[in-house]
Parts: sequence; C-alpha cells; structure tokens
Amino acid sequence: MADLWAILRREFVYIWYYFDLQLKQIFWYWVLGMGIGSLISVFAKDRIHSLFARMQSKTWGLAGIVPACLLGIASPLCMYGTIPIAASFRKQGMREDWLAAFMMGSILLNPQLMVYSAALGTMALVVRIVTCFFCGCGAGLLVHLFYRRKPFFNFEGFEAGASRDTHPNLFVRYLLNLWRNVKATGLYFLLGVLLSALFQRYVPQAWMVRAFGGNEAWGVLMAATIGVPLYACGGGTIPLLQSWLAEGMSLGSAAAFMITSPATKITNLGALKICMGWRRFLLYLGYVMLFSLLSGLLINLVL
Repeated sequence: MADLWAILRREFVYIWYYFDLQLKQIFWYWVLGMGIGSLISVFAKDRIHSLFARMQSKTWGLAGIVPACLLGIASPLCMYGTIPIAASFRKQGMREDWLAAFMMGSILLNPQLMVYSAALGTMALVVRIVTCFFCGCGAGLLVHLFYRRKPFFNFEGFEAGASRDTHPNLFVRYLLNLWRNVKATGLYFLLGVLLSALFQRYVPQAWMVRAFGGNEAWGVLMAATIGVPLYACGGGTIPLLQSWLAEGMSLGSAAAFMITSPATKITNLGALKICMGWRRFLLYLGYVMLFSLLSGLLINLVL
C-alpha cells in the first residue's frame, strides 16, 4: 500500500508540473481574450450587427459574402446568439448566401478565440484566421450556387432574446458580461489544461509525431476527426493544440482540427440541425469535413 501511495504521489507531482507549466504559458492569453471579448460584446456588438443589416441596401451581389463572413468573425456571439440574429436578418430580407457566410464565420471564429489562438504562435494564428475566412466564404458561395432560388435556412421558432447587457453603469455592464464569459469558459479552459498535462505525461512524443506529424493525409484526417468529440469551447482546446504542436503535430493537422472542432461543437449541432433540416445539415457536416481535410493537406504541402 505504501508503494502505491508513493506512485500516486509521484504521478500527481508530474501531472501538476505539466499543468502548472501549461497554465503559466496560456493563462494570460485566456484573460486577455475574456477582456477583449467582453469589450466587443458590450460596446461593439450592436455596431457590427447594424453594419451587416445595412449591407442590404448595397449592391454587393455575390461579393457580399466577403464582408458578411468578416462581420461574422468579428461578432462575439456564440451560436445560440448568432442564430436568432440571423433569423431577424432573414425577416428583413437578407440574402441566404450572405447569411451562410456570416453564420459560418461566426461559428468558426470570434475575437476572443483569436486572442486565445495567439498562444499557438503567429503562423498558427494566421492559418486559423485565413482558413476560417475561406471556409465561411466557401459556405456562402455554395449556398449561392445551389440554393439561389430556394431557402437554405428555416429559422421558424428562433427569436432574438432581450440583451442582458443593459445595466445603466457601463463599467458594471462590462464586469457582468466578463463574469458571464468566465463562468461559461473557465471550467473548460482548466479542463483543457488538465487534458494537455495528461497527454504530455502519458502519450509518447513519438506517437504524436506518427499520428499527426509530417505531410501524410492520415494525420490530417485523424486531426479533423478527433476535433468532433473533443471540442467544448475555444479556450479549452488551445492548451491541447499547444502541446500537440510542440510534440510534432503538423500545422496542416492543427488547421483541420481548428476547423472541425468549433464547426461540430456538440451543443451547436442541435440548433443547426433544426434551422437546416436533416438533408442540409448532413451537407453542412460533409462540407466542413472535406474543407478541413483539403485545407490541412494544402497547408502541409505549402508550409
């Protein structure tokens, strides 16, 4: 029994070492992401959405998917906030392809997640922004090509709720929003750091290199696939990606993971299925998996 306790204490020390090391490396990116995300949510969210609404009066045509995707990326809302907003835009006559680009961009990326991703290094951050942008634009283009004369979304039952950022004191309003963000992501962030520590302790680096390294299609496909069950929130996956990249994960595999993981977040899929229907929902999943695989292979080929 004494030997067992000695082994357990030793393993705890090792895991705590990796946990503490990872936490110190990424904690301030998480704090900064919280702060910037709340600033945008409180002071710029309505401005972003009003810019998107005013696009209807412009003659953008198909090119409108570009600013629509960028505004989706700039929006700080999660999927359960984005769908009601998109529903209100649809009532105002917004084009389906613009809505698709806006929603895809919003699903994949937001200002908070961009700050988190800076912990992965400049190249990984650039890859994430560029691939998410093209994925959003690609979604808008496909909806334009195949659903130009028929609706793609069904937003019946999705109504925009009242904003919770209504406190008369701006500073208190900001603090309340910040606290909601901390409660929503803090546990997942710590869980991600813990999983990263466990991977570093118990998964051999050679295995990570064989699984995710090099330019092999298998590594990209595996990264795209494991992104489906592992994703809980953006902050929770950054510690995992940081340790995987350090242990040999290729940038293409990381890019595939960074696309499929938020796009297939389990808490979002139910809402997406309702507003798309089964057929279009399966098309959405197929598009995400195919885009992530091709993007990962291309990035490994180029970089």
